[in-house]
Amino acid sequence: MTATPSTPQPWSQRFESALHPAIVQFNASIGFDIELIEYDLTGSQAHAQMLAQVGIISAEEGEQLVRGLEQIRQEYRAGEFKPGLDAEDVHFAVERRLTQLIGDAGKKLHTARSRNDQVGTDIRLYLRDQIRQIQAQLAAFQTVLLDLAQRHVETLIPGYTHLQRAQPVSLAHHLLAYFEMAQRDRQRLEEIYTRVNISPLGSGALAGTPHPIDRHYSARLLHFDAVYANSLDGVSDRDFAIEFLAASSLIVMHLSRLSEEVILWASQEFGFVSLKDACATGSSIMPQKKNPDVPELVRGKTGRVFGHLQALLVLMKGLPLAYNKDLQEDKEALFDSVRTVKACLEAMTILISEGLSFRTERLAQAVNEDFSNATDVADYLASKGVPFREAYNIVGSVVKTCLAQGILLKDLSLESWQSFHPVFEADIFTTIEPRQVVAARKSYGGTGFEQVRNQLEAAKQRLTQPLKA
Repeated sequence: MTATPSTPQPWSQRFESALHPAIVQFNASIGFDIELIEYDLTGSQAHAQMLAQVGIISAEEGEQLVRGLEQIRQEYRAGEFKPGLDAEDVHFAVERRLTQLIGDAGKKLHTARSRNDQVGTDIRLYLRDQIRQIQAQLAAFQTVLLDLAQRHVETLIPGYTHLQRAQPVSLAHHLLAYFEMAQRDRQRLEEIYTRVNISPLGSGALAGTPHPIDRHYSARLLHFDAVYANSLDGVSDRDFAIEFLAASSLIVMHLSRLSEEVILWASQEFGFVSLKDACATGSSIMPQKKNPDVPELVRGKTGRVFGHLQALLVLMKGLPLAYNKDLQEDKEALFDSVRTVKACLEAMTILISEGLSFRTERLAQAVNEDFSNATDVADYLASKGVPFREAYNIVGSVVKTCLAQGILLKDLSLESWQSFHPVFEADIFTTIEPRQVVAARKSYGGTGFEQVRNQLEAAKQRLTQPLKA
């Protein structure tokens, strides 16, 4: 393939000819790293202020740089600054425009830094903001879960293990399980934030710089809590990004689990919820259908985030110190994961608050049509002094007999109960009533109505308290 002339690139006079046009396109990141422009401008302003503070440039030059960078910010927000492929990346695009605006002073901005520590700074500033936004979305999701749970403390729903009816539980208790998952997600992000909020600025390309910079000063300007202690680590570390993608994977995994339950609940076979028109679509050929597109899409998009985590792990596993061009691939994984997590959280929050209606009559019917109260019969016998393992075997015989006769436990006569063991008395019928089965579970964290009300109050308080890393 014959090379076509291309615009010479900016790095140095070391090169005698231009890049091949196809390589220009292959090499460029401006198409996606433009998303970092506001953070690049903010980081560059801090760097310029630091250069002036330590006397590497004059105070007047520092002010010129800061003003010029702010003008670029306003141009970008107004849609007037649209760098193209020839800029290669957002960092060069900004520096080139800055030099056009303020002249030779713009060429001094890159003193005592490299694109390696520059991009590392930008990504951390970006991710810091995104973590706070996602935490706020998680709190909003928790709030709608709490609102829904508050209305359904005494609504019963079959509880499952192995997707088999196990024991009835309060619907509020079921919903609060997802509140707890989201709480861990918020807490996990808070922990990761502490490792995101460390400044690599001033690490240079890999070895630091001979200029008398003050890395702690620029870190304070950017509200970083600390600076990297090792310049090699500063430019090559992406642990924080991997941690974020792992946390993101857990968030969407939790949303996907809830999505799967909603999909099952909305099916004709379960019939536990009705989908409202605001969050359901129809079939192009079957007019009777309402499709649970929101939870299905959340379930599907989960794989994207998992894939990005795997991609970044594979990307990093073979990289020698320090910076390598491979690291350009971290951005699209991060950007897409952030967009996907935020979109899924928004959609699920709307679904829970506006898109579902629980069919309480069907739920009441469901908890009365199975053997999920069998454990309570064993507990009843144990309370009467029968060893639990013996009680367990007795109840197994009772269930087997009921199945053979096509009846439920509640349909047995007292005489039949006593034929299995003489300690059975008339109170067995109250014991196995589903509401009593749920109410009896008063252990801390259990599904008993009193415990669930306590859990709701505690959850509300936790939402208002600051997270601790």
